[in-house]
Amino acid sequence: MRRATSHQEDAVIDTSRPTDSSSPSSSFTPPPTMLAVVTLGNGGYDKLSYQRVATPEPGPGEVLLRVLAAGINNTEINTRLGWYSSSVTSDTQASSDSTLDDDAGNSDDGGWNGATPFPLIQGTDCCGKVVALGEDVDATELIGRRVLVRACMRTKGFEHWDSVWMASDFDGAFAQFVKVPASEVFAVDCDWRDAELATIPCAYGTAENMLHRAGVTAGDRLLVTGASGGVGSAVVQLAKRRGAHVTAVASQAKHPAIQALGADRLLDRHDDLVSVLGESAIDVAVDNVAGQGFGGVLEVLDRGGRYVSSGAIAGPVVELDMRKLYLKDIRLIGSTAWDEPVFPNLIGYIERGEIRPLLAGIFPLQDIVEAQKSFLEKHHVGNLVLIPPPLD
Repeated sequence: MRRATSHQEDAVIDTSRPTDSSSPSSSFTPPPTMLAVVTLGNGGYDKLSYQRVATPEPGPGEVLLRVLAAGINNTEINTRLGWYSSSVTSDTQASSDSTLDDDAGNSDDGGWNGATPFPLIQGTDCCGKVVALGEDVDATELIGRRVLVRACMRTKGFEHWDSVWMASDFDGAFAQFVKVPASEVFAVDCDWRDAELATIPCAYGTAENMLHRAGVTAGDRLLVTGASGGVGSAVVQLAKRRGAHVTAVASQAKHPAIQALGADRLLDRHDDLVSVLGESAIDVAVDNVAGQGFGGVLEVLDRGGRYVSSGAIAGPVVELDMRKLYLKDIRLIGSTAWDEPVFPNLIGYIERGEIRPLLAGIFPLQDIVEAQKSFLEKHHVGNLVLIPPPLD
């Protein structure tokens, strides 16, 4: 890693220039093998194997990308741990620090859609360059273009809830190459660095989906917990873009960085929300923390308030007082499958300069263990990114 001065303490900044995607390279021949991190099964860091594997070949309707940068998310760690299994009740940090029971880690509900197809190349966030087209893909204009991958894929169309996720249901971007459906790549024209673009897909897609589904509009009083994480910091930016009044919860040390994103009010994560805010002070709660603080979040919601969540890093099992739910006409909104406008919206925000990346650090792909440990320490604000090695 390379350290550089930044407004974020101990930030690690990618000094590489944006990849030149102006000249198509249709004659490019991918090498027969590539370097990748293969997750061998549920368990600890020993399940992450940096090795050489066969380079994927794009099939009908697919494109091959050279991975330029790949972001790190809770998703990869949770999937490796088997945390999505209903038998796991601890928070992400506790699960990562201990050995899960074999039955929990290897159950057939430990992944997003049942059993995870190990061995698996993880990596949900992908900034890549299109280098080859599969059969029946009439998109030569994509060759050589820098793209982002929509990681959540609604395979039966947006009128159905079924979805598959890159790096949870099929191989992802922790590699030099990845193949994806052509329909899920979005060319992006901007001056951001590759690593900066790799901070966007999962965190910002998840954040925008929650705001879209909760119908956040100008003037809404919005509370976001875990505001310093990848999703939380994205929520702050995207909610302010919509004109909401944002109260952000995070540790005191991270308040300056979150305030710089536009948060109107900052609370410490140890504050008692009801005592500080009072009841009925919030219209929308975006809560990916859950755990013991869940009840307090419901109490600060106003009548007709909306509670939306796509995660539970402090613990998935919560205590719900049903009277708080029905007497206040609160709507509980789950958010996993991305809605159709979400990803095109994000591309537009980037190209119009309406959001900015929060790149907290970069690591070489082979240092994934160090990167995930740093991610779980949560000293950073924003996103950490892995950079694959150059081609031989």
